[in-house]
Amino acid sequence: MTIAMNAASALTALPNAGPPLRTPAISPAEAGSAAPEPFSDLLTNAVGQVNQLETQAQAAAEGLMTGSGVDVHQAMIATQKADMAFELALAVRNKAVQAYQQVLGMQF
Repeated sequence: MTIAMNAASALTALPNAGPPLRTPAISPAEAGSAAPEPFSDLLTNAVGQVNQLETQAQAAAEGLMTGSGVDVHQAMIATQKADMAFELALAVRNKAVQAYQQVLGMQF
């Protein structure tokens, strides 16, 4: 009995967190002012960024091999960034192909 009373008093002693958080409402005028970027442009930009990271990694590796002032750490960081970006792009592509195959398998 005292445990239940202690638990009840502990719950009532908690500070009031206030109303739950809500996201601000966006008016239709605000929503229409910023046109969404087409999905094809989004993919093109992502592939371009991966390509840019690959080019930077290649330049850093060449600079390290020729001794033109590139630090080993800089070359390794550039290589890892390019590797992680490529792995992410590959994972996204695999998920997109998997989703496409699931849609093709649906019967309407």
